[in-house]
Parts: sequence; C-alpha cells; structure tokens
Amino acid sequence: MSVRFNLFENEIAAKFAKRFANAGQVIVQSPLPRSTQELVSLRASQINGCGWCIDMHTKEAAAAGESAARLHLVAAWRESTVFTEAEQAALALAEEGTRLADAHRGVSDETWARVRKHYDDDQIAALVSLVALINAANRLAVIVHQRGGSYEAGMFAAALG
Repeated sequence: MSVRFNLFENEIAAKFAKRFANAGQVIVQSPLPRSTQELVSLRASQINGCGWCIDMHTKEAAAAGESAARLHLVAAWRESTVFTEAEQAALALAEEGTRLADAHRGVSDETWARVRKHYDDDQIAALVSLVALINAANRLAVIVHQRGGSYEAGMFAAALG
C-alpha cells in the first residue's frame, strides 16, 4: 500500500495542515497534562488504525519522557496498573468519543462523571477538543494511506514551523 496523496506537498492541504496544527496548539498549551494528551491521541489512533498517528504519538510521548511500559499498555489500559484514575477516565472518554458509531448514546454518563471528577472545565475543554482533533487527523492520514514508521519526534512541529 503506497501513499495515495501527499498532504504535505499540496498547497491547499498544506494550508489546512497549518491551521489544523494551530488548533492543536490550543490543546498543547492548555492545562491538560501533556502525558494525558499523548496517551489519548495514541489510544484513539490505535482504535482508528492510523499508523502515521500511532507512530507520531508514541515517539512524541517517549521523547517527552513517557515510559515504554505505559506506551505498550495503552491498548490494554483497563487491564493495566500503570495509569492513574484520571488517565483512565481520559482514555475511556477517548474510546467512547472515537467509537461513536458503535454506541447509540456516544459517551456514557458514567464516563462523563469520571472525567468531571478528575478534570476542571479548561482541561475538559481541551480533552474533548483533543478527541475531536485526533479523530480528524486519523481520518486524514488513513484516507490517503499516510503510513507509520518514518516519523521522528519533533518532525511535525518543524514541518509547520
């Protein structure tokens, strides 16, 4: 499977990517912990089968000091002891917010209550926005077959700089 279309070389796609990345900066600069941001992005990307985003967020998280054990266990976070209750709430929201078509009600009241317990309004705004943003990014990359494996930490930020 080869890349169908290079989103980084097309003028319109490049303009969109720059604006998309700027929207992402709102989340990066929010009070939502960076480790939570990367774990949520990684989990949604795993569900969506986005190799490019899995590659990116695994490497960005590792570069920011995330442990290999935690990164390896994101896919099985419910069966792990390495995530805090707050991180578990964020991962549950990421899963339910990503699998909207799989559940007629979307995010459950139980998950929402867990998120409210651990995050303030600004963090929740960032978390909800992040789930929406990573799902959009996954769709962009999967549609054009942007494959994982060649990403290096900091590469996306440098390309848009």
